[in-house]
Amino acid sequence: MAAGKLAPIDAIDIPIQGMTCASCVNRVEKAIRSVEGVKAANVNLATERAHVEFGSGGANPAAVAEAIRTVGYEPSDRSVELKIGGMTCASCVGRVEKALSRVPGVLEANVNLATERASIRYLGGADMVGRLIDAVAQTGYEAEALRQGDDHNDREHAAREAEISGLQRSLALAAILTLPVFVLEMGSHFIPAIHYWVMGTLGHRTSWYLQFALTTLVLFGPGLRFFRKGIPALLRWAPDMNSLVVLGTSAAYAYSVVATFLPGLLPAAMANVYYEAAAVIVTLILLGRYLEAKAKGRTSEAIKHLMGLQAKTARVMRDGQTLETPLDQVLAGDVVQVRPGEKIPVDGEVLEGSSFVDESMITGEPVPVQKAQGTEVVGGTINKTGSFTFRATRIGADTVLAQIIRMVEQAQGSKLPIQALVDRVTAWFVPAVMAAAALTFLVWLVLGPEPALTCALVNAVAVLIIACPCAMGLATPTSIMVGTGRAAELGVLFRQGEALQSLKEVGVVALDKTGTLTQGRPDLTDFVTAPSVSEADALRLVAAVEARSEHPIAQAIVAAAEKRGLALPSTHRFEAVPGFGVSATVEGRKVDVGADRFMTKLGLSVAEFSDTAARLGTQGKSPLYAAVDGRLAAVIAVADPIKASTPEAIAALHALGLKVAMITGDNRRTAEAIARQIGIDEVVAEVLPDGKVEVVKRLRATHGKIAFVGDGINDAPALAEADIGIAIGTGTDIAIESADVVLMSGDVRGVVNAIALSKATIRNIGQNLFWAFAYNVLLIPVAAGVLYPIYGILLSPIFAAGAMALSSVFVLGNALRLRGFKAPVPSVQGTASAARTAESVA
Repeated sequence: MAAGKLAPIDAIDIPIQGMTCASCVNRVEKAIRSVEGVKAANVNLATERAHVEFGSGGANPAAVAEAIRTVGYEPSDRSVELKIGGMTCASCVGRVEKALSRVPGVLEANVNLATERASIRYLGGADMVGRLIDAVAQTGYEAEALRQGDDHNDREHAAREAEISGLQRSLALAAILTLPVFVLEMGSHFIPAIHYWVMGTLGHRTSWYLQFALTTLVLFGPGLRFFRKGIPALLRWAPDMNSLVVLGTSAAYAYSVVATFLPGLLPAAMANVYYEAAAVIVTLILLGRYLEAKAKGRTSEAIKHLMGLQAKTARVMRDGQTLETPLDQVLAGDVVQVRPGEKIPVDGEVLEGSSFVDESMITGEPVPVQKAQGTEVVGGTINKTGSFTFRATRIGADTVLAQIIRMVEQAQGSKLPIQALVDRVTAWFVPAVMAAAALTFLVWLVLGPEPALTCALVNAVAVLIIACPCAMGLATPTSIMVGTGRAAELGVLFRQGEALQSLKEVGVVALDKTGTLTQGRPDLTDFVTAPSVSEADALRLVAAVEARSEHPIAQAIVAAAEKRGLALPSTHRFEAVPGFGVSATVEGRKVDVGADRFMTKLGLSVAEFSDTAARLGTQGKSPLYAAVDGRLAAVIAVADPIKASTPEAIAALHALGLKVAMITGDNRRTAEAIARQIGIDEVVAEVLPDGKVEVVKRLRATHGKIAFVGDGINDAPALAEADIGIAIGTGTDIAIESADVVLMSGDVRGVVNAIALSKATIRNIGQNLFWAFAYNVLLIPVAAGVLYPIYGILLSPIFAAGAMALSSVFVLGNALRLRGFKAPVPSVQGTASAARTAESVA
């Protein structure tokens, strides 16, 4: 049945956002009714839906959606993923995409050969999923909806294993049956002893009968899978890879059958058999399919590791009892108990107890984090020591881990711009190969040497068999799958596959300073005392005074004192002098803390610390001073410290040939001092948050494509404006919609690894595409016999089958090399690599 035979849509329900009153309803209804083909429209304000009925002229839901947008409202589309079974090459992908796209209501359909999935955006209700499945079925493939909450990954794994086992059995049977055929025919040609044995024991005709029987078993036993797919595709005038195999083997088999049982129909010199070609072709292609299935299973290992992080059950407290509950039955608001060594099942907030939790799978930081009442926990992380209870706040698809998995899956299933060329070629590739085979047959039949019919048949079969659209179809998606999976292991999440291609083309990387290059919080960096003053005593007194202040600098000094375990005494007569500093009495001593002008006002000289103050100035730090009982006691500097990994990251970016710019709201003196320390090429200082977009535009005009790296909060406009937005954070910001790439940790070295991996992945795709195209461009003419007039060389269909089988395996093997990608700079442990640790602990 053709895809065009789908029953037409006569009605559709479309959710609409933004309606607030009856006027909105009338406006939307009027806009919908103006669309050609719409018979009736009913908009419901309460349900915020439009029910649209179409006439006999056909439905165009996309035009309805556009009409809704033109009057200022937003129609909501839905998304669904289908598991597609039976695809073997790029032609299959194009066919399924076209069938899905023809379904009225479908806005976008993307099919991925490597993941065997289709991602569809559509307008309409739940009945659309059934229509999409029917559309796929009518093209000769199988489809199944992947619903949220189904353990479809387990089912996919089981189906993959069943496919591999089936191919393994078919390959073994085909090999056992093919070996005697090959020995009887080819051995008789090349080994005299076998020839004499066959003639002396079996006889010429009996040998042919035996080859016929064994080859028939091969073709219609293990090889039946090719006929089941290939013949219906031919009947639909939509030939695929299976169709080429069917045509090639059938031609060799049919010719041999005629030569065996009806030899009088052929000239005496042409009554030859080619059973071994048909049998060996099926066996070698089964070998290729088996190796391909094994390799494709390995491309998705990153997702398997991520899925392995999820707990299977949770200890939920209900009605005074603790019940072992399946994960999909945990509800938001449930109280969950976690014991030492267990995985935390879902995201939540600690209610009671305390412990240390290994969050390396999210943050990449190897040091366990203390959890106590009121702190948040993330599903998939591992409880190390204590026991605690927490309230579930995010479950199912809303958890941080689920978002990570979804992000990786979306990136793996996306298409790069480079894929557009491949899609255009594969659309006509199989018909072109069939035409080339027909032309080869005719040319050899008319111009070839005797026996012309035999030569024409052999070369036409070789052309059909050697062509390999599979390699072209797998070249890009397999590299994307492995590349994005390896990125997840390094703590880099590509929200969109397109970012893989764009990131390699950037010429400048612009980084926000606070929280990206620096820790994002003020720390006490310097505390230098006068020769006769105890550092601990001076810090204790200064912190006691600053404890009365709300200023961030004061809080940093207090935190430093507390970190050293210093007990802060009480203060009396605290006084803040605006623009100068603070004063108080501590343990009967007068303590003053402030800028140099405050010391001058108090009649104290700061010359004693002039060298230290000069050094701090070159580092962009403004010194503060402390005096105790009228004597200068210490010079103090509080600053936002540079992350330890930042200088190495900047050097690595330079090594990749990139310019590095820093954008900050700090004053220019401080910004330039930091830039000198870490090797920044260009500094843009004193920039307000809304001015970062203009800076990004200016840097793009100067240096070309730009990647902007920020913390994903105040930097959202700049992240969206940049060619590539990279959000850097601790994992809780992974849903930032403005970014194209998300770094799971606060380690800026992840930027270097992301760019290097982008370059490696695109290079790998280029290698795959070169091989896939060069293989077909060079070997199809060789199979057609272009070398015969010059060198007398013809390509046997058997060698053609072997080359075709190995072509796809080469592409997959080359893509799998990305699993061994070495990060240019060692970064913190990534997400999927943490899964291995989690699996060994849990």
